[in-house]
Amino acid sequence: MELQAARFELRLKDHFKTAHSQRSVQVVFIAILRQDGISGYGETTVNTYFGIDEATIRQDLAEAARALQSLVPARPEEVHAFLQQHTAIGNFALCAVDEAAYDWYGKKQGISTRSYLGGADRQPPLTDYTIGLASVDKMVEKLKARPWPLYKIKLGTEDDVAIVRELRQHTNAVFRVDANCAWQAEEAIAKARELQELGVEYIEQPLDPADWQGMKQVYKESVLPVIADESCQTEEDVARCAGYFHGINIKLTKCGGLTPANRMVRQARVLGMQVMGGCMNESSVGISALAQLAPQLNYLDADGTLLIANDPARGVSFDNGMIVYPATPGNGVTLLAEPVELL
Repeated sequence: MELQAARFELRLKDHFKTAHSQRSVQVVFIAILRQDGISGYGETTVNTYFGIDEATIRQDLAEAARALQSLVPARPEEVHAFLQQHTAIGNFALCAVDEAAYDWYGKKQGISTRSYLGGADRQPPLTDYTIGLASVDKMVEKLKARPWPLYKIKLGTEDDVAIVRELRQHTNAVFRVDANCAWQAEEAIAKARELQELGVEYIEQPLDPADWQGMKQVYKESVLPVIADESCQTEEDVARCAGYFHGINIKLTKCGGLTPANRMVRQARVLGMQVMGGCMNESSVGISALAQLAPQLNYLDADGTLLIANDPARGVSFDNGMIVYPATPGNGVTLLAEPVELL
């Protein structure tokens, strides 16, 4: 197989801030996997919080390209397994290639990836829309600018409950909150009681990932479900989260793509946990890949394309939170223009 990759700078519509990072531009790499005259597309993001810089992704994708020259896969999972066996590339780059392999395979077979994964007959959950941290007035402005049936609200300040209380004055939508590791155990338990009264559905990653003792307490005493994000990055983390979280958030970039994500869903179900699918600030390439997994999920945070101003691709879209799948095979992705900078 032939692998190329292109670098893009995604401009965010608004400055995006969480408890541990902020950005106005998101650098991404789109992998282009070719075989038999068919091109498949996948995506990964630069993420300094997780130590993933541009140089690392470039190096990993170059290594993957050299290795894949000898591979002619029969199924998309074979690409992931081959790269794990024959290279030392990290999960972020592996995600881009893995997504591209599913897109390529679906196009070759004339089927959607969600059909291949076994979820074409299920209704996917609605996606939330994220309100990043800012002044309360700015957060209210963002909410009003995008009427939506459910919102994910980024928190991690001394005024978290007051923020949610003010936002509640402007909508009846369902709220979810993401503390991005900013709270302590007792704080999370206390805030959960107030947030429940304000119509919050669950809390995502309230504590530092290293605080397992605190999470055990939160898990037992919180009146709201708690969902692991930073605590659940790869397949190996799923079992560890059982008994500490009520559910896990799977992000394709962190776990290495659709192949491991699909296994993580099944593992979480066996352990009695709920499953959420999350995203970074990705274009339609990465979001459309995540959407293929969506019918298997309880919750979905796939609003990446809604937050950017210069999407380089076309894929799934959203109608008041509902995924609209294009009538095209694979992940449903089309690049709007041939990339200029190929690696």
